[in-house]
Amino acid sequence: MPKAKGKTRRHKYSYNLNRKRLYRSARRRAAPRIACSHIRHAWDPSKSVAQNLAEMGLSEDPNKALPIPKKLGVEAESNGQQSRKKIVRKPYVVNEMEYEASLPEKKSNTLSRDLIDYVRYMIQNHGENYKEMARDEKNYYQDTPKQIKRKINVYKNFYPEEYKEFIASLKPEKMDVQ
Repeated sequence: MPKAKGKTRRHKYSYNLNRKRLYRSARRRAAPRIACSHIRHAWDPSKSVAQNLAEMGLSEDPNKALPIPKKLGVEAESNGQQSRKKIVRKPYVVNEMEYEASLPEKKSNTLSRDLIDYVRYMIQNHGENYKEMARDEKNYYQDTPKQIKRKINVYKNFYPEEYKEFIASLKPEKMDVQ
């Protein structure tokens, strides 16, 4: 099928177009990206960033919120002068953020099933002998003894209870063999 007419023609660069101004105006119009859902829901697009944050009880500039004192004597004098209170109209935003921060962190890091099976196989067949593990035919990635030891230590740290149970289940088998 032939190409459409004009597709192969070279596009001319327009020297008269001010691209900086176009880019700057597009950036100015864009709303700020807000990661926190609490802030996003309380945000008023008709107000400035500083006004929005002040209403929520948050600070736009952390250096102004908690200034670093230059001298200890000057700090005591300045505290007496700056006794103005800011009006917080949306205190629920800070309260929700504090509550969310106080929740315990979920443990999200896990190991792949393949790595767990690999480590269990190596321990089951070779015990603590890492040189034998490196020579094993199931060592597909040709890990060195040190790499295998590191993988086993990672498994121990991620699943300590499971590892203890696994080692405890191996001991009776070894006693029966002897």
